[in-house]
This record gives sequence, structure tokens and C-alpha cells, in this order.
Amino acid sequence: MKRNRVRGLIVLLLVLSVTSVATAQVTSLLGSGATFPAPLYTKMFDVYAQKTGVKVNYQAIGSSGGLKNIQDRVVDFGASDSFVKDSDMAKYPAKIVHIPTTVGAVVIVYNLPGNLALRLTGDLVADIYLGKITRWNDAAIKAQNPGVNLPSTPIMPVYRSDGSGTTFNFTAYLSAVSPEWSSQVGNANSVSWPAGQGAAQNSGVAGVVKQTTGSIGYVELAYANQNKLAMATLKNASGNWVQATTASISAAASLNMPKDTRIVLANTSAPQGYPISSLTWLVVYQDQNYAGRTKEQAKALVDLLWWIIHDGQQYAEALDYAPLPKSAVADTEAIISSITYSGQKLR
Repeated sequence: MKRNRVRGLIVLLLVLSVTSVATAQVTSLLGSGATFPAPLYTKMFDVYAQKTGVKVNYQAIGSSGGLKNIQDRVVDFGASDSFVKDSDMAKYPAKIVHIPTTVGAVVIVYNLPGNLALRLTGDLVADIYLGKITRWNDAAIKAQNPGVNLPSTPIMPVYRSDGSGTTFNFTAYLSAVSPEWSSQVGNANSVSWPAGQGAAQNSGVAGVVKQTTGSIGYVELAYANQNKLAMATLKNASGNWVQATTASISAAASLNMPKDTRIVLANTSAPQGYPISSLTWLVVYQDQNYAGRTKEQAKALVDLLWWIIHDGQQYAEALDYAPLPKSAVADTEAIISSITYSGQKLR
């Protein structure tokens, strides 16, 4: 009897040891995609590694690249500033879900002598990127900026050359405010630009604008602040002139969201909302048993996602992002709780 008890104890210890080893092996996760939230992700993932020992290797290659990598199942998550449309769901080998992580803003940056403070409307920005307005002292720009000494400098629009969720949200805004843009160019991660010069990633666009007098571009707010670029004040759908701040970004997201959180915030109806705001998401498979993944690996991913939408939100504002609204957190909790491994819930 005593021998059987000892044998049972040994078996139990072996099971616990194997489980411990399997869990300990999950020391890293891999993700790729959007450059829009990369400054925040760098901070979040560094803190998470210090707290848990789990390192998140994130490659900021653009939203289209992140979606392609999760589609090919070569990463734990794909990051994107544009959600996957219903018409594109069939491209994925199994059901995916979207985990919103923060709210950010796409800002219009420019390089003009004299540190000029400019106001721009959506139709002005559209006409610049359509190649219809080509100089900074154009009458249409002067009309919105009385008293500002605008130079005759040629305007050089700068756009993203890679597939980008930042481009998706920027062109969603232009499509909403300009019928001509909507019919001629449209809204997508990549479009055929009528005018200007391309640059890869948010950092590339910011770099070109910083170095080129007369240029104008669109980047995520953090990149504008990091590069000390002038940012235009925009007129929103309510007719109010709004600067991009964490308060105006939060206001843009204070809307009723669908339960799957897939929503475009561009041209928000919120009176004090900044008009080119956006959620950004991590895209993962709802059932994690695929491509040889272990249950421990799946659990490590779910734990990371849960931490991001709760503890991770405290790092947003210092880096020019807005924390998720409480309603979005509640919806996202339900989405994360729906993630399974062979049908078994992980939370």
C-alpha cells in the first residue's frame, strides 16, 4: 500500500514537472504588422517581458504584411490598423477575431518655413493629393488661413508606398469628405496615388517630410511628435476645428461599436472628435490548435492579449494614444474569452 502511494506521488510529480517544463518553454511570441501603434507596442512588450519573462518579438512591417503573415500562419498575431472585411474572410484558413489595443490618430504633417500654424479642411487635403492644388499660397488654402503669410512653394504630397492601415484610415477619411476622391481613388490599404512621392512606413513618411521643404504627409501622431513636425488643425464633420490630442481621439471613439469592434472612426460624428482617428487591432485565430501550436503557446498568447487591454492601457497616453473606451474593453474581453484550443476555452 505504501509503495503504491509512493509510486502515485512520483507519477504526480512527473506530470507536474512535464507541465512546468512545457509552460516554461513558452518564452517568446511573434507578431508583425502595423507601424501605426509600433511606439506603444514597443513599450507594452518591454514591460510585459519584464513582468512575465515572455518576450514579444514584433516586426513593424505595415498592416498588409501583418495580415498576410497571420493568413499564412507564420506569426502568433498579425497587427493591423484596418480590419479584415467580410469579403476577405474567406482568404483565411479558419475563423479569425480582432482584438483592439488602442485608439490613435492620423495627422497631416507639413514642412514650411516659419513654423506656420495651418488649418485644413478635408476637401483641401483631398485636392492636394489629387494634384489639383499644387502651391501653398493657393487661394483655397489662403481662404482657410487668413493672416497667414503662405509661400508660393510647390506642394509635394508624400504617401505610404507599402500596404498600410494608416493609408486605409487616411483614404477612408478622404473618401468620406471628397466625392471626387471616393470615385477616382477610393479607400484601401494601397491605392493608386494621383500625385506625390512614396515612402515606406510611418517613419519613412515622417523622414521625407522632415527633410523636404514644401512637403505634406500623413503619419500617426507619435511619429509627428517624435520628429517635431508641424501638424494641421482639421475641420471635423460637426464643423469644429480640432487638433489631434488624446482627448479628441478618445472623443472620436466614444460611439456605439459593433460587438466585433470592426469599425471605421474616420470622419467621426462626435462634435469634439478628431476626424482621422482609428482603432488598431491584433488579429488571431479563434481556435489556436493549428500548425503544431501547443496549448501552452496558445495560453501565452491569450494571457498577453488580456494584459494589453487591461494593464497595458496605462502606457497609451504618454505615447500620444488614447486608451480603449470601457465599452470596447468589455466587448474585447468577450472576444478574448471566445479563443479556444481544440474547442476548449483558454480563459
